Amino acid sequence: MSEQTLTDPLGSRALGESRARVLHALRSEGGPVAVQDVAVQVGLHPNTARFHLDGLVDSGLAERRIEDRTRPGRPRTVYVAVAEEAAEGRRSYRLLAEMLTGLIAENVADPGKAAESAGEAWGRYLADRPPPTRRVDEAEGLRRLSTVLSDAGFAPDAVDDSERPVIRLRHCPFREVAEERRDVVCGLHLGLMRGVLAEVRAPLTAERLEAFVEPSLCLAHLKPAGKRRR
Repeated sequence: MSEQTLTDPLGSRALGESRARVLHALRSEGGPVAVQDVAVQVGLHPNTARFHLDGLVDSGLAERRIEDRTRPGRPRTVYVAVAEEAAEGRRSYRLLAEMLTGLIAENVADPGKAAESAGEAWGRYLADRPPPTRRVDEAEGLRRLSTVLSDAGFAPDAVDDSERPVIRLRHCPFREVAEERRDVVCGLHLGLMRGVLAEVRAPLTAERLEAFVEPSLCLAHLKPAGKRRR
């Protein structure tokens, strides 16, 4: 196995727009920052901000610490940017992803279903949950789902057919791994969308994910919740 397979290309650490904004916020503070403060500064839901902060930690661009405080109460988890020169070095996250998806595919009875369940849990976690009294219609449900998908790097297009809504996903953040383990990776993505829609109480569900209809295009087919497509 070549080094290129074992390690990620040096140029692969390009950040998406939301994650780059989170990193900029950390660097502009110059010291430890709490999740809520970052979320307010960049205009993201706290769970989404935490998702990107943890991603920066995994990439070696930030550190996670426990707040040093003398006041009573539970200390908060805070994040601090790592100096750019200290963050350099090769990473092997693609190799890790391939190893973990292979482990699931080979040792779980129904890897696709297991992946969907895990994805749904993450979708619920990342969704910006509306107040209990707020009614969420299809348009708002689509907007909230598209926000999560955009933050995660899927580059979703706007939906132009409200009768048969389909989200065109222009970028797969895990394309190389998905091409090898489509049942696991696409199952995660389908579950993620279902989790978001359920958490925001949208009258929609993700019916199926049509992967790689073009080299850089996947189609997420939605339907009204509780109904079967004819």
